[in-house]
Amino acid sequence: MKHKHKVQILSLGLALALSQAANAFAAGTVTVGLAPGETAQTSVAETNAAQSSATETSAAQKTSESSAAQSASETAASQNGTSQAVSQTPGTSHTVTAGNGVTSDRPAVLPAAGQTPVAVLDAILNLGPGTAASNSGTAVSGNTSSKTVSAGNENPGTATNNQASATQSTASAADIKQPEVAAEGAVLLNAATGEVLYGKNQDQQFYPASITKVMTALVVLEHCNLNDTVTFSETATTNLESGAVALGVSAGDQLTVEQSLYGLLLKSANEIGNGLAEHVSGSVSAFADLMNAKAKELGCKNTHFANPHGLNNENHKTTPYDMALILRAAVANDTFRKIDTTTSYEFPAIKNAAAHTITMGHKMMYKTDSRYYEGIIGGKTGYTSKAGNTLVTAVERDGVRLIAVVMKAKGTHYTDTKAMLDYGFQLHAAGKI
Repeated sequence: MKHKHKVQILSLGLALALSQAANAFAAGTVTVGLAPGETAQTSVAETNAAQSSATETSAAQKTSESSAAQSASETAASQNGTSQAVSQTPGTSHTVTAGNGVTSDRPAVLPAAGQTPVAVLDAILNLGPGTAASNSGTAVSGNTSSKTVSAGNENPGTATNNQASATQSTASAADIKQPEVAAEGAVLLNAATGEVLYGKNQDQQFYPASITKVMTALVVLEHCNLNDTVTFSETATTNLESGAVALGVSAGDQLTVEQSLYGLLLKSANEIGNGLAEHVSGSVSAFADLMNAKAKELGCKNTHFANPHGLNNENHKTTPYDMALILRAAVANDTFRKIDTTTSYEFPAIKNAAAHTITMGHKMMYKTDSRYYEGIIGGKTGYTSKAGNTLVTAVERDGVRLIAVVMKAKGTHYTDTKAMLDYGFQLHAAGKI
């Protein structure tokens, strides 16, 4: 019998709480655990829903419970005369959702004199102080906006619906840290707009080394057919500094333009650059004039090329920004992208070497390499004693194309490039580009 009375009392208390909550909603504004200065307005539909819920619950009680509920309700009403605004003490978490109803981690309970609403419900449900009835700090997803405000160690303002998530990501864009770049010169360019997203000595001249070959390939593609035959001269194959990368092509060897471009961009063979230059313009110096004219056409302001391969020359310099413009133009060419993203190629036999496989020097293109970066559509490595490590990389993800250039690095060219690209795509995710 005692147990039955306890159940009746519990039901009575819950019905009273819901009824009082409905009255409060009918009165207008209900404040539920929001930060100072924030309020949550209830709609007419929400008020009606709450009143209907309370009425249905009260009607479900037994006749003896209804009599007791009426007496208790009259007593509660006499305390203040009208419905009260619900306030929530700091340290608890409530969710307010605008839409078809009010969703919260605790029911909105009116306090008795001297009691907080949480204390009332805790007493009814036998919960400990500050114990939420559901997970706190997570808003309910839906078609309407929602906001969660929580205290303690939770992250305030976390929302799971699309609209609130977009707002949150935009707000967090200011928290994105700029990349740490060790190289002396670097730039990150938005290929679509030309906007510089990050720069370090971006307009300072450096030796480019073999990233020069991006411009060489671009000029060749604009002046030649892929099936044209390149005949290599003695000058082209011997006029190289000691230690220069080569494929062993000798005077009299013949390759197609396409085969030569694979040797130029994958193996970075310097005699190939000379041979292509002579094929297009008759001499290396005349081809350099074409390179400089193209650079000017692309908007380069601080670039001067003296050769097609990038070996050390006092008059052969460019800037990170200018190289970004050059790579942007190159990856706009379908044939360049096809050749420049090939990781291995069967190079044909020549007089001094049998047919053999050559591989791409840019390590970020290999899925099996720890430096692999998804979405690369073009790039080139470079190194000389004066240039240090140089690297140009173009990446496209989710319709966003980024160009990263690193110059005068000391072994950090891959980590610097990754840091810049990560930064750029973080900006994109935050809605900044």
